[in-house]
Amino acid sequence: MRILENTNFRFIDSRRKGYLISGILLLLSIGSLVINGLDVGIDFKGGREFVIDSNEIYDVTEVRSVLAEALGAEPEVKAYDGDMLLVRAAGDEDVTVVQNAIISALQESFPGTEPRVEGTYAVSPRFADDLKRGAIYSILGSLLVIFVYILLRFEWRFGLGAVAALFHDVIIVLGLFSLLKGILGFSLQIDQSIIAAFLTIVGYSLNDTVVVFDRIREYSGIFKSESYSAVVNKSINNTLSRTVITSGTTLFVVTVLFIFGGEVLRGFAFALMVGVLIGTYSSIFVASPLVVELRKRAVSTR
Repeated sequence: MRILENTNFRFIDSRRKGYLISGILLLLSIGSLVINGLDVGIDFKGGREFVIDSNEIYDVTEVRSVLAEALGAEPEVKAYDGDMLLVRAAGDEDVTVVQNAIISALQESFPGTEPRVEGTYAVSPRFADDLKRGAIYSILGSLLVIFVYILLRFEWRFGLGAVAALFHDVIIVLGLFSLLKGILGFSLQIDQSIIAAFLTIVGYSLNDTVVVFDRIREYSGIFKSESYSAVVNKSINNTLSRTVITSGTTLFVVTVLFIFGGEVLRGFAFALMVGVLIGTYSSIFVASPLVVELRKRAVSTR
């Protein structure tokens, strides 16, 4: 199946518009990260997690309000596995103390219910710092390995273009999480599953970018009489059908996961949805145009 076959869109000629759009998105993202920060989960700041079951189904909003008063700070409360609740509370208090406070508050505020704790999970602040450090190292390490891989397979200009596009994708998705926290009807907390989503975004965006780079290298040997910008533009157009179909099918699957995956997976699926869109955009309007710019600088300095 092929769509958008034999297209001749002038992507490289429009690259400055792409730079403008990316620049605005990056400024908004960085500004939001500096001003608003991120809603970090207990995985990265320490805290307690409880799975609460009962003989009746609780209203999540009411439970959040009740527990905010009982615990002294508003916890994260989600519907979990059908009729259970997932309660996450920050802090390093004793697990038993927090558990008793939650059960007592629910029994008092919802008479006739029989709340019980089905499971607990505790993260110490020291362990949370180790997880945070490991998450940062994993993303930075993946970017370094990707640069080396592209450097060996292609050349350093392609490596810089790929890493710049990946950095662009991660910052914008993080900025969106910062900008929209507390606005959307689901949690945008940064936890281990979201870090997994970011690494998935990096892998997806890289795959799309490498396909375009591979076609650029192939066409550079075939269309030697044409300018390098024309060769890159021809390469993007030639792979556009594959890009749209791959991105479309991936986005469809992730959207289904977002709608039907439940509250626990909603933030993860949202990150992937945005990441697929941004990653597709960056492979066309960031990575490839940067290779052209670096090539032109090299030629002009000779």
